[in-house]
Amino acid sequence: MQTFDLKNAAVEPHKPEILQSAEGEGRAIAIHLPAGEQLQEHEVHERAYLVVVDGTVELSRPEGDGATATAGTLAVFDPHERHEVTATEDARLLLILAPWPGPGHPGTRD
Repeated sequence: MQTFDLKNAAVEPHKPEILQSAEGEGRAIAIHLPAGEQLQEHEVHERAYLVVVDGTVELSRPEGDGATATAGTLAVFDPHERHEVTATEDARLLLILAPWPGPGHPGTRD
């Protein structure tokens, strides 16, 4: 068993930390997103589970809908669903991608 202290992890801004990764299963990534910073509109090949550990972020999609996410919020994005994450205050996030790597991910065979 592995455990991680997500509230106190020393994750530097702009340097996401891969906490755990198992091919064919999933990948867990800790992210520190300072207030005013964003993960610009993007998509991933995998289903993305985004947990707000601390802080507040705004979640948005090109379709115009969005949500405010505070500590304890789980957001789930379908594979290839475009989205953007903007921190309205310093935020600690846990991103889980599954399966890892997803179909079509660079370096995988489809």
